[in-house]
Amino acid sequence: MSDPAVTVRVQRGIGWLELDVPGKPVNVLTPAVQEELASAIEQLGREDDVRALVLISRKRDSFITGVDVTTIASLRTRDAAYALVRRAQEVVKRLERLGKPVLAAIHGACLGGGLEVVLACAYRLVSDDPATRLGLPEVRLGVLPAVGGCQRLPRLIGVQPALDLILTGKTVSAPRARRLGIVDEVVHPVVLERVAEETAARLATEGRGGHRRHSLKRLAMETNPLGRKMLFGAARRQLERKTHGHYPAPIAALQSVEHGLTHGIEAGQDVEAALFAELAIGGVSRNLVRLFVGSEALEKEPGVEGGGTPPRLVANLGIVGAGFMGSAIAGVAALEAGVDVRLKDRDHGAVGRGLAAARDVLHVRQRRHDLDDVRVRRLLALLSGTIGWDGFGRSDAVLEAVFEEVDLKRQLFREIEAHVREDCLLASNTSTIPISRIAEAVERPERLVGMHFFSPVEKMPLLEVIVTDQTAQWATTTAVELGKRLGKTVIVVRDRPGFWANRILAPYLDEAGHLLLEGVAADTIDRAAVQFGFRVGPVTLLDEVGLDVAERSARLLHDEFGERIGSPVTLARMLEDGRLGRKNGRGFYQYEGGKRREVDQTAYEIIGAAVDADVPKEDIQARLVFAMLNEAVVALDDGVVRSARDGDIGAVFGIGFPAFRGGPLRYLDELGLSDAVSVLEDLERQYGDRFTPAPQLVGMASAGRTFHPSD
Repeated sequence: MSDPAVTVRVQRGIGWLELDVPGKPVNVLTPAVQEELASAIEQLGREDDVRALVLISRKRDSFITGVDVTTIASLRTRDAAYALVRRAQEVVKRLERLGKPVLAAIHGACLGGGLEVVLACAYRLVSDDPATRLGLPEVRLGVLPAVGGCQRLPRLIGVQPALDLILTGKTVSAPRARRLGIVDEVVHPVVLERVAEETAARLATEGRGGHRRHSLKRLAMETNPLGRKMLFGAARRQLERKTHGHYPAPIAALQSVEHGLTHGIEAGQDVEAALFAELAIGGVSRNLVRLFVGSEALEKEPGVEGGGTPPRLVANLGIVGAGFMGSAIAGVAALEAGVDVRLKDRDHGAVGRGLAAARDVLHVRQRRHDLDDVRVRRLLALLSGTIGWDGFGRSDAVLEAVFEEVDLKRQLFREIEAHVREDCLLASNTSTIPISRIAEAVERPERLVGMHFFSPVEKMPLLEVIVTDQTAQWATTTAVELGKRLGKTVIVVRDRPGFWANRILAPYLDEAGHLLLEGVAADTIDRAAVQFGFRVGPVTLLDEVGLDVAERSARLLHDEFGERIGSPVTLARMLEDGRLGRKNGRGFYQYEGGKRREVDQTAYEIIGAAVDADVPKEDIQARLVFAMLNEAVVALDDGVVRSARDGDIGAVFGIGFPAFRGGPLRYLDELGLSDAVSVLEDLERQYGDRFTPAPQLVGMASAGRTFHPSD
């Protein structure tokens, strides 16, 4: 018989429900765990000497992370999904209606179904540890909070702040949760259990007492039918603009909240269950769950086959280059990994600006109440700067983040090697330059890797770790482990021009250049891409990245792959006119106060195009997307990424391929490889060899194979 997930004990009139799901690093609410919890609640409810209950976790940094994602992935019918939710709702109702006060003592992640459980408790006590995060992230898996979250949270903290959490899936820290009113009290983790016992005893004798005060503005907006209608109408319009109809879960969650507030909690939970059942077996949820499961699997992998050499601890990180990328990496390294960071640049002004930018990464989180003043001061002390090499002898790893110029990088690494220990990891934050070319300049190329961060570093989740044929296993595992500590999803990429993300992005951007030259308007191209599911269109992306950066990358890839990549002349002509995009306020779009405005009509004159083409949206989308899909197949066949799973995660997390489509290789599977070959053959006939179907794609289509096993 396996160990129980819920242990019951009674001490001084307080019943303790202690959660520790066996064999799992975190507590998840599987159906079996829910049954155990329900049985324990019944047991303590019947015992007369138990006056109050405390729900607590015995996991190190996890309270309850919600329903096991594999449970959602296993659902095949609406009836099964509906029954799953209904049972969970009943367990939570039993807790809420026990007749004895229940206190949740929360330390660690309290997410999804975990938060829905504690919302049914009489009192919520949380630790102020950074590991403690609360939220309802279900929409990120394509479903909605269906165990009462859409009903209890709006009633607890107000409709607007509740919608901000429910419709985005964001999580909040303990201090932020207290300010919002989600929790009642924040304490140091050392005293969490003692305060929980004292508070539970007080609740048993005195009751909760007190009322939550709500602003007059909130009452006026949320308690009268007209104000509520305006609020939900505005939220619905905002969601439609943001999702373009591709993500049904936020709309369903909004419907559930509105229905419950109008018709009561029971009616709201009826809608929650019905909508969850519909969403859970839909294609969007299945793809989002696959991405989640894949990224969770990556978190457990060392980056080399068979486990390899264990990673070395990085406690001191040197960063050479205090510009936009280097300073952001420094701030994230202090914030997420708690490492000492030494930032170097050519003069004191550059170092000062870099340190200020790094500190701002922390201050942004402080302003959001995710960090308290004490922790901010402690993290700020980890950041220092220099114009020399003092301090670099202590570095466990040194990351170079300077301008994309191979000779400059080679020279810097020669200098770095002269000032660091022999066991120091060396890494280059390059987006295009082959690591092997940089490695030619160092004495010990086996310790050099690429670490390609995406901008903005503090928001983008992906890190590409680029390895050469000479890279030592310890260097790979150390870079991968460091990336994970920085909060990144890490894929290991083979050293090939453009690596993975930029390699498959290049044909997509090139095709936008071809469309522009043919007379298709920039905003028409962008609109078609956004309607397909990209966050921004390719022309906007060129302006955002910088036309000089994009042109340099296109040139490098063109030199390697010929006419297939990097052939349009649009970027070169724009650069000749001094246009760099957003960074200097002159690109394909106009900018005012740093904000993008309408298309700059003079850009068409510069590239030599007359805007008179009337191309259907579907044709624009096919050209943009299939250029990327085809290159993804070629790059996978080249061994640039280790698997289709890694390729899809890299595309979604790195360059914004629509997550609801599962990634480029998953999307090809769902389209059908034979149909994809047919589309590419049609495009090849119309537009030339750049659309010639990849040989691997043709072969797999003929053999009836797919990139992912059927699941």
